[in-house]
Formats: sequence, C-alpha cells, structure tokens
Amino acid sequence: MVVSMMQMIFEIPDIGSIKEKRQIIRPVIDKLQRRFRLSAAEVDLQDSLSFAQIGAALVSNSRDFGESILRKAFAMIEDETPVRIQDMRIHSEEF
Repeated sequence: MVVSMMQMIFEIPDIGSIKEKRQIIRPVIDKLQRRFRLSAAEVDLQDSLSFAQIGAALVSNSRDFGESILRKAFAMIEDETPVRIQDMRIHSEEF
C-alpha cells in the first residue's frame, strides 16, 4: 500500500475577510475530492487572511500512479484557481 500526499501553501490576494477566503478555498477542496477522489482539507493557516495551507492524500498500489494523480490535481489548481502558490510538495510512503 502506498500513500501519496500533497501539501500546498497559497497566497490569496485582495481578501478582506475569512468568509471571502473560504469562498475561494472551499471550492478547491471540493474539486480535489470530486474530480480526483482525494482526501483533502485546509490543514493550517485557517486564521490567516492572506494564506491557506491545503493537504491532500491518495491511497493506491503504486507510487507513480499516486504522484501522477497529485500532479494533475496541482495543475488543475494552478489553471483554475485565483491564488498564488507559494509552496507545493508531493511525497509518498509505502506501508
């Protein structure tokens, strides 16, 4: 069993409230869950107006498969989301 994980830190420009931030972050998490069948959540920086940290994970039988799905998910976020990506990491562990 292989668990592939992705961590992303976003900068969200021109946000005036936590509610506005959630209106951007929630659809990203929903897309990751629906389109790619990932477990995803906002894992840190919840009280920050300008930044958000999202984690996503996938269980599979192949490191290559898991990491390729996460790279596709990352590309979707880059193309479809009005955020600046500050950091992104993909990591897999075999159990």
